[in-house]
Amino acid sequence: MMLNAANRKMIALWQKAGTRFMPFADAASEDVPLSRLLRLALFQVSAGCVLVLLTGTLNRVLIVELGVSVALVSAVVAIPVLAAPLRLLIGYRSDTYKSVLGWRRVPYIWFGSLLQFGGLAIMPFVLLLLHTQTVGPGWAGPAGAALAFLLTGFGLHTAQTAGLALATDIVPSAKRPRVVALLYVMLLVGMILASVFYSIFLVDFSHKQLIQVIQGTALLTLVLNVIAIWKQEARDPSRTASDRKLAGFFEALSDYRAHPGTMRLLLAVALGSAAFSMQDILLEPYGGEILGMSVAQTTLLTGLWAAGTMAGFAWAAYSLNHGAHMYRVAARGLLIGIAAFSAIILAAPLGVDALFFAGAAGVGLGGGLFAVCTMLAAMGICKTSDSGVLVGAWSAVQATAIGVSLLLGGVIKNVVNALAFEGVLGPAMNSAGTGYLFVYHLEIGLLFLCLAVLGPLTGLRYRQTEESDTRFGLAELPG
Repeated sequence: MMLNAANRKMIALWQKAGTRFMPFADAASEDVPLSRLLRLALFQVSAGCVLVLLTGTLNRVLIVELGVSVALVSAVVAIPVLAAPLRLLIGYRSDTYKSVLGWRRVPYIWFGSLLQFGGLAIMPFVLLLLHTQTVGPGWAGPAGAALAFLLTGFGLHTAQTAGLALATDIVPSAKRPRVVALLYVMLLVGMILASVFYSIFLVDFSHKQLIQVIQGTALLTLVLNVIAIWKQEARDPSRTASDRKLAGFFEALSDYRAHPGTMRLLLAVALGSAAFSMQDILLEPYGGEILGMSVAQTTLLTGLWAAGTMAGFAWAAYSLNHGAHMYRVAARGLLIGIAAFSAIILAAPLGVDALFFAGAAGVGLGGGLFAVCTMLAAMGICKTSDSGVLVGAWSAVQATAIGVSLLLGGVIKNVVNALAFEGVLGPAMNSAGTGYLFVYHLEIGLLFLCLAVLGPLTGLRYRQTEESDTRFGLAELPG
């Protein structure tokens, strides 16, 4: 009897420990076990691989190894922003999809996966054409690169939006923030793994290796997405019947915008996302061109950023669980971002590479704090919107801001460098690093502006409209 009692106590202890210490153990439910959630999260791992390739490895390779203009690279890498505003429409369309098969999300995830695969499959060849074109019209290389990035970006946005909406569909409403948290963290895991993979396989860079890496990524992402959605969405023809009553697109959008503070929060999200992302197109080329780092070294910057972001999640969890207000924690992230960009700026004149790496990690830390708290606020703003509209509105604003900032970062860097080399800015500024540093200072200015926009949200007018339960843990990150 005593042995049985001891066994029961030991089992109860392990059950409590598993829920408390095992990440996302409390995200699972009886109908949706953790194994199923982890399999569904593979589509975020796929997205993480593509994001590292587009905004990390490829822009450095194109600018430094292949000698393509920074402005042109910024333009093609930012092309996926053309699809970003459509995430709201994609979310709404998946909410209201009419199908005799009874699926709402799976067709959009599958279609997005195919577009993404097609873009990655042709990408290495058009990039090499962009670099070495000797025959044919001059617009062929840029046009091919634009098509490859557009297909990849549109596919990524479509699959991600429908995938996140599917995740919120299949779990109980009380578990949704935790499940979306799991998916978001798996995105970061995918980015970390991809950055390590690319840094290893591109140590000795060659055109053949570039083709193998990009096309290998294309195949991997398609396989991961198929595994992720296999038997995840139950067929329910009544939910996708053509004669069911549906709210119009603008009606659904109006319901979401009606809550006090929504537009101010979305403006803060846009400013903060742009501020933390404008350097994405420049950080690795800056390390290669100004600090003399290798492809492998600069690719690891993405891993540092992702690790810093996950540390930001953990810090936000601790703060919010101990009574901190979400907008104040978000403001803390903005201040850390200001310090991080200052460290990046000082790395070159001081000649300290460690300061540059610390700044990259600090950008991730500050961005993680800002993202988790503003996402938590966005998830709590409107409980009546369907999941597709909710996910689509948030991600449309964030992705659009990121894409525009990527484009502006490269263009501004080129313009400032041109002025510097012509002597317009004075002899002290006649340096290849001037354009980079100008963009980093601009990002600091955007962070201060975001602080000003975010400040009123801490007032009683908005705090009284929030949900009383702001409990947050690593397993409760909204995204």
